[in-house]
Amino acid sequence: MRSITIREFQENDLESIFGIIKQWAIFEKAIDQLTNSVEQIRREKDCFKCLVAEDDNNRIVWIAMYYFVYYSWVGKSMYLEDITVDENSRRQGIGTMLLNEIFKVAENEACNRLRWQVLDWNEPAIKMYEKIWANITSEWNNCDFDQKWILDFNKKIWS
Repeated sequence: MRSITIREFQENDLESIFGIIKQWAIFEKAIDQLTNSVEQIRREKDCFKCLVAEDDNNRIVWIAMYYFVYYSWVGKSMYLEDITVDENSRRQGIGTMLLNEIFKVAENEACNRLRWQVLDWNEPAIKMYEKIWANITSEWNNCDFDQKWILDFNKKIWS
């Protein structure tokens, strides 16, 4: 396996990070739902943390984007928003390396829970998560509101 360095992202990594996010949206057949941009990520970079896996050519091949949350039942927790790979770097053990780092961060930050989601059709990811004893549940459903709905909520709900 090639040499991989895992480190925290820097602002000059944002184009590469967005490129991997875009590849992931294509993989998930959801490119039409991708409304983010490099400029938006740059403006909002204080809202998240991100580990990058960089190969020996200084190319970012994986990202793990996360943030801290507070769950009323367990307290301080980490939410892993994305663990995403460049399409040419899959099945090389880099994802496992990144997960190891994510677990170290969660432990060092005294998190009581580490949570992420996986699509029910993503069998390779589900198998990998089952190998590390993830508790994969199907009890909870997402309740999502896009920006337009957020802005229109009070008008719609009370009219």
